[in-house]
Amino acid sequence: MTQPSGIERTLNVDLGERSYPIHIGVGLLNRPERFVPYLAGEQVMVITNETVAPHYLDALCQSLPEHLDVRTLVLPDGEQYKSIEQVSRIWDALLEAGFNRRCTLIALGGGVIGDMVGYAAASYQRGVAFIQVPTTLLSQVDSSVGGKTGVNHPLGKNMIGAFWQPKAVIVDIDTLVTLPPRELSAGLAEVVKYGFIRDEDFLGWLEAHMDALRQVEPGIVAEAIARSCQIKADIVAEDETEQGVRALLNLGHTFGHAIEAHQGYGNWLHGEAVGAGMAMAATLSCQLGWITEDALARTRSVIESAGLPLAAPRDMSADDFLVRMRLDKKNVDARLRLVLLKALGDACVSDATPPELLTELLTGYPRA
Repeated sequence: MTQPSGIERTLNVDLGERSYPIHIGVGLLNRPERFVPYLAGEQVMVITNETVAPHYLDALCQSLPEHLDVRTLVLPDGEQYKSIEQVSRIWDALLEAGFNRRCTLIALGGGVIGDMVGYAAASYQRGVAFIQVPTTLLSQVDSSVGGKTGVNHPLGKNMIGAFWQPKAVIVDIDTLVTLPPRELSAGLAEVVKYGFIRDEDFLGWLEAHMDALRQVEPGIVAEAIARSCQIKADIVAEDETEQGVRALLNLGHTFGHAIEAHQGYGNWLHGEAVGAGMAMAATLSCQLGWITEDALARTRSVIESAGLPLAAPRDMSADDFLVRMRLDKKNVDARLRLVLLKALGDACVSDATPPELLTELLTGYPRA
């Protein structure tokens, strides 16, 4: 990519002593000054996966100062590998290299790598520094920001983990050039989510620029990432450990996580499942009388224009959904809590959905 003027920007996640920057721009992997200030010491472990490594691992390592002890670890790619076994490989590599508490881990990859490396950092010697270098749109606008780390369990997604904030998030838009269109659309699910839950003006901007986003026009993509990250940073600063408003970031995720777990991790991309899940949440919001039919139609149109599915999987029954949804982390005292829309740009967490209405939705919702 050619760097458009004025594209680079820096945001801040305001968490007091744990505050950190989000740097967004083009060609940042080749700029040592974006990494060096956040290194805790001279031991650095760069962890990536088999898909990302051939494209970006050498570039990142070569941008680090020569005096550092830089090691690398390449893990398999895919949601199905987001497991404690793969995190154990990170711990093994750190111990075998003799890395101490002043080491820094760098997560180079999508959300799976970022979550696993973050969890490894949170737990290795009771906590070491790490830097997020997200290479997918989904991870750039969502999973790299906010300090949620962890792995999947066969019974539920992201059920094992910790809150552990990075020292910095470095978003190089160049990495989106090699991203398959399906992965790009999966990332757009999290982008449009921010418009649905908090910013109707941003939703309108996305509707006007969706074609440019799907064509990865750098200036438009930078704006979408910055606006998405700003919304998430504001919410995280208000509620770091998801005791309140941060739960709004899970719009569509209760339905979506159920789809991912039932289908087998990796068969539906996270963003695809969230896209269908947001359509389901909007439909339920409409059935409750909270949003209009026109608002529901607009929601479905935005999701579809991003290249995301609207229908639920053909082989999932209402009971299949409910079994998985009852394991959701937002639930309290066995009460199912869902993120729903009171209006476009205004979401809420509700535990008052009549069970019969939810069953009716899950039974009658379109399948494909």
